[in-house]
Amino acid sequence: MRQPEVVRLAGLLLALVLFVPVAHAGRRTLWAGAFLVEFLSQGRLAPLSALTLEPTREPLAVAGAAVDRYVPAGLPGSAPLVLVHGFAPEGKDDARVREAATLLARCGFDVAVPIPGLTRGRLGSNDVAPVVATLAALASPSVVLGVSVGAGPALLAAADPRVRERVRAVVSLGGYASAREVLRFWLTGAYEYGGVRGRVVHDPELVRSFVAANADLLEPAARADLMAADADRAARFLARLPPALERYLDELSPLRVVGEIRARLILIHGQSDRAVPYTESLRLAAARPERTALVLVGLVEHVEGGGGAGWGAARDVLALWRVVYALISA
Repeated sequence: MRQPEVVRLAGLLLALVLFVPVAHAGRRTLWAGAFLVEFLSQGRLAPLSALTLEPTREPLAVAGAAVDRYVPAGLPGSAPLVLVHGFAPEGKDDARVREAATLLARCGFDVAVPIPGLTRGRLGSNDVAPVVATLAALASPSVVLGVSVGAGPALLAAADPRVRERVRAVVSLGGYASAREVLRFWLTGAYEYGGVRGRVVHDPELVRSFVAANADLLEPAARADLMAADADRAARFLARLPPALERYLDELSPLRVVGEIRARLILIHGQSDRAVPYTESLRLAAARPERTALVLVGLVEHVEGGGGAGWGAARDVLALWRVVYALISA
């Protein structure tokens, strides 16, 4: 987002906050607005950081998992939040993950960051276990925030009968419903759901990197076909998936278990997302419409602030502000 757009966004957000009824005024109103300005401007404007103290980062004792905890400074009784990041080569030590966790802690959440397998550019069913273990270790029901493909383990953990009663809300930011559909999108660029369809042209090198990260799941002939980064060859492969790979993809699909989540479900997705198409959030919302909020916006690209101006931006900001305010007020 360009600097003039950031300034306009900040002014727009301030104007919207001023229109919030006086009964709702207070720290949470200000914190939610400041959080959004900092998030949508990607840190170029940092009102929340200016208003709050740096949280403390420390290890959290969780059996069988390496977990960092970000403790808000001067905010006793903060609500626990489990942050499940997307692809990040350095995992919980990745600079973007640390920035996100710090910003959430400044907003008043006691943030736990387990390390799933997304450091390697691939998902596995064992990535759910650290999230389940973290939820079990926390003292009170938590918000679970899944970012990008990290929404897969987040949603699967939130549906796990061992801990689903310990989840008060699940937020998916740029997440997915069907691992098979996401695979189709990454390999061919095509997406479709409920009458919405389109195609994105991916960088062939990114496609090859993804195939290489998952090469052990493929037979040599299939691996060679997919390394060609040719959409037609990939479509033929997807039409005749090996049974073992079908089972693998089904295990990783939140669509399979979303009906078993007891908590509120909030699906936030950028309508111009080129990493995970917003049709995946449409698919999830249709599978579990009750207690589900679908927030489609133009101000978010994938999991970061994007473009947008005018009345569309105003609607987006208000919708996002309501989500953040509701979460920190519950």
